[in-house]
Amino acid sequence: MSDRPPSTLNSQLSTLNSQLTTHDSQPLTVPWTDSHCHLAMSDFDGDRAQTEARAEEAGVFRMVVVGTTPEDWAPAAALARLPSRRCTAGLHPHEAARWDEACRRGLRLALAEQAIGAVGEIGLDYHYDLSPRDIQRKVFEAQLGLAAELALPVVVHSREAFTDTVDLLAAFLPGLKGVIHCFTYGPAEAETFLELGLHLSYSGIVTFPKAPLIREAALLTPWDRLLVETDAPYLAPVPHRGKRCEPAHAAITGRFVASLKGAEEEEAARRTSANAAQLFGWG
Repeated sequence: MSDRPPSTLNSQLSTLNSQLTTHDSQPLTVPWTDSHCHLAMSDFDGDRAQTEARAEEAGVFRMVVVGTTPEDWAPAAALARLPSRRCTAGLHPHEAARWDEACRRGLRLALAEQAIGAVGEIGLDYHYDLSPRDIQRKVFEAQLGLAAELALPVVVHSREAFTDTVDLLAAFLPGLKGVIHCFTYGPAEAETFLELGLHLSYSGIVTFPKAPLIREAALLTPWDRLLVETDAPYLAPVPHRGKRCEPAHAAITGRFVASLKGAEEEEAARRTSANAAQLFGWG
């Protein structure tokens, strides 16, 4: 855990946010990877091609397009037919109540897609509880089992469900690889997930002023376990907070994390992209 006092971190955050605002318009040409975006969502139907072009202009040359429901598994795969893309397929915890034998069969078929890089987004969400918690746990466990059977990594959503997430994952580890996407816990939880051999992925939330514990977690996350993501269209980083997020913003979040950890931008981009390549099968 970092020994920096909160006042020091807050001062550093103010400086970093100022830098983001000042330099946001400058082109970013280092090779970032957006390890988690929902490019198949209808939010991008009106300007998907332009969104993809803006990502490349910002230096985001690889994307993982995430599928969370039976309806978007095929569209996500279609967007991942390029060598620079991978996709995932899984049933999000919000949708867990939809799980049945037909859904299980459909997911297995979706996971046979050549562009598949992981089972996900799967996990537990005890904040919204859009599906009953017992069903969420059952469906999460079933999909972890499917990932283990197919030797695929997992993309895990965990919100206000730390203990149950750890308990369910532990039964499949260390043989199962994976990432806690959009990490929103603190340094103690980060250490536990790291001890389990998992990667941690940081979204635009790490730039938010009221997220000091997430920044503490990012500080202690070793470079060989760290990813950056957008979760687009959600969670745009400062200075775009409140607007639609898009894959180009992975470069902004990545640059913020690099500055936070005292690394050069090029080195941070290289290492986080290498982690994504290893986890999602780019080679």
